[in-house]
This record gives sequence, structure tokens and C-alpha cells, in this order.
Amino acid sequence: MNNRTHTSVPLAERMRPTTLADFIGQEHLIGRGRLLSELIDQGKIPSLLLWGPPGSGKTTMATILAHSIQADFIFFSAVLSGVKEIRKIVQKAEDKQATTDSPTLLFVDEIHRFNKSQQDAFLPHVESGLLTLIGATTENPSFQVIAPLLSRCQVLLLKPLDPEDIKILLLRALADDNQGLGGQGLEVDEQALTMLAGGVDGDCRRALNCLETSAMLALQGSDQQSCTITAQLVREAMQERTLQYDQAGEEHYNLISALHKSLRDSDPDGACYWLGRMLAGGEDPLYIARRLIRFASEDIGIADPRALEVAISCRQAYHMLGSPEGELALHQAAAYLATAPKSNALYMMEKTIKKEIKRSGTLPVPLHLRNAPTKLMKNIGYGKNYRYAHDSRDGLVAQEHLPEKLSGKIFYRPTDRGYEAVILDRLTKWRKILKQRAQEQKNAEQKNTA
Repeated sequence: MNNRTHTSVPLAERMRPTTLADFIGQEHLIGRGRLLSELIDQGKIPSLLLWGPPGSGKTTMATILAHSIQADFIFFSAVLSGVKEIRKIVQKAEDKQATTDSPTLLFVDEIHRFNKSQQDAFLPHVESGLLTLIGATTENPSFQVIAPLLSRCQVLLLKPLDPEDIKILLLRALADDNQGLGGQGLEVDEQALTMLAGGVDGDCRRALNCLETSAMLALQGSDQQSCTITAQLVREAMQERTLQYDQAGEEHYNLISALHKSLRDSDPDGACYWLGRMLAGGEDPLYIARRLIRFASEDIGIADPRALEVAISCRQAYHMLGSPEGELALHQAAAYLATAPKSNALYMMEKTIKKEIKRSGTLPVPLHLRNAPTKLMKNIGYGKNYRYAHDSRDGLVAQEHLPEKLSGKIFYRPTDRGYEAVILDRLTKWRKILKQRAQEQKNAEQKNTA
């Protein structure tokens, strides 16, 4: 019996394709005229990084590529191996190069788990052509792979398999008498097949594992020549659906970005969906609360002054209640922020001020704004000509509050949305009054001088 058909070998491993013709999915890479098809036809494979979710075919694709160019294929796990093993592989490749022209293709599974020094060990040998490296990763290579190695490899993005593609793989496994589940009288009803194909987030390995478990449950205790895999059996085999999420990786940033943009675009449905996805994936709820607080200032600001209060209150509510009770407060805050009027005027003001300070440096405080607690300070002009706003009939005084070199500069430009519309109207009126008073003061000073 072939080792791959041994009962100890999982169905997903036994059904692994060995040729490109049997590979299902990733048509954007292996379809006619596409990159990998062309490379195989040319008989030369460059160093590659295969980036994709679990069960998208990274290991299978690497194996097929190695066989297509008759390369010496070495499987290397970043979880189990280190620099010592890399040296042995390099020595073996050098010995082989001295006696034959056969290339060495090194497949590194989960390459993102290597640290910088381990990844550095590949560099000279990939650059010299001694090794053709194919790395597989579920993490964004931009974050996890060092820049010099990244520049020497072509990154190929693998996508989750479509449910229809997974259905093909499942039916193939049920019909295969040699490697699959054929010859056991197994059938699968349409509802069960749809559930298997649609409930695994595009992960073909998980789909085949669930099929194998479902088949075992169907055959268990059955004395009939044929038995059917039903939706109830599939539901039992799959248990609770596990969502793909990595609190430290790209998916973390993807989901928080989707949440933030949904809030900014005033879509409470999208915002609360992505918030729910993050919670279901195991994200720290207090991290989400902090992001909501930031959003309240960055994208709403004074357009709705209550937004910040709501965001802070939701964090306090979650801190008091914990999960799951406190999670509703997060959804409440997200819905409120999504439906609040939006303004980034405060955010833009902060950026402009930081830029101005970097450009102009530490400009001195105008003398009239300085405090004068001592006689010496008064004598040299500290606080001179300062006008006390409450002495004015309307609380407005025409005096400069910026350094002389920035006189008249405006940083805060409120929008006409939400409460900022009130502020915009108020500032417009105030500036008109102050401009008139400043002119009156100037005319009075000129008259006194004359």
C-alpha cells in the first residue's frame, strides 16, 4: 500500500495534487498564459515568496514547481529548524553543484517565523543562485521578511479558494478509490456539501479534514452498503467556526482599518460588523475602545463634542462589565460615532501646528501675553498693554496671541457640519468684530502719535 493511503495519513495530505493539471484554484497564477505556467514552460523558477491564508495551496504549489524543473526539493520548517540546519543544506547544495547541474530548491514553510539572523543566513546563497528559495507565509511579507531577502524574491499572492473550487476537491476525494474515500459507499447531500465548502473560509485543508471526520461519523455503526453524509453530521464535525485573525499581523491592521473607514464614512452597519469580527477573532476589547476614543477626536472633533464623551464612557463601561456584557457598549459607541457629523478640522489643525513648530522653531511669547510676577519683569515690559477680555462688553479684545512672525495665521478651520457650523458662524462674526476694533485701535494710536 502506498504510504500516502495509509490510514494514519490525513485525507488532505493523501489528496495533495502532484501536477499543475490537478491543482484547483489560483487561476490568476497557474492559468494559461499566467506567470507560473510560463515559468514552468521555460523550465526556470526564480526565488519566490508564496503569501496566502491557510489551506490555499502554498506547499502543494512549491512541490509541483520543484518537480517541474527536476530540482532537488528540500522541505524546511521554520518552526522546527534553525541556522545550523541551513548550513547543512548549503553544504549539501554546494556538493551537489560540484557534481551535477541539478538545482536545489529550498522550500521554507512559515518563513515569517525566522528571526532576522536566520533570514540573513539565506541571503548570499539565494543571491549567488546556489539555492532557489520558495518561502511560504500566512503573514504579510512586508512586515515579516527582511528587506534584503524580500528584494531577492518575487511575492505571489494566493487567495482563499472559492466554495465552488472546494466542492470540486471534496467530490474528487469522495470518488477517489486509491487516495480518497472512494469504495466505501459514501454519498454527500447537497446541503452538507454546501456547508463544507462555504464554512471553512477558503481553507481546502480544513474542508478535507472536516469531510474525513464527517465520513467517519457517517460510517460509524452503519451496516448498510451505502450511507450519506448529511448536514447534521457536517455540523457535528465542524463544531464552532474559527475565524481567521491575527492580533499582531496583517489581518489585525486590515480589520481595524475597515472599522475606522466605515466609521468615517458614516456607515454604522459596516462599523459594527467589523467591530464584531474583531471581537469574534479574539481582539482585546480595550484596544478597540482606545481606537474609538482616537476616532472621536480625529474624525469628529467639535462637530459633535459628545462623541469623545461617548467613546470614553464605552471604555469605562467595558472595564466595569467585561465580556460579553460590556461588548454591547462598544457597539453602542461605534453606532454613535458612525452616525455623528464628521470633521477632521482638529486633526488637520494639530498637523499644521506641528509642521509650523518644526519650521519656525521656538518663537518667543509676545511680551503682552507673559506673566509678570516680579517688578523686574514689569519693568522690562512683561504683561504691558495686555487687555483683559472680561473688561470688554462682549468679552472680545483685539490683541495678537501668536508670536510676531506668525501674526494673523489661522490654524483651526471648522467645517459647516454639526456643532462646528455653530463655531464657524461664531468665529466669522468674532473675526469681523475684532478686525474692526483692531483698525479702530490703530487709528487711535496714529492720532495720538500725531
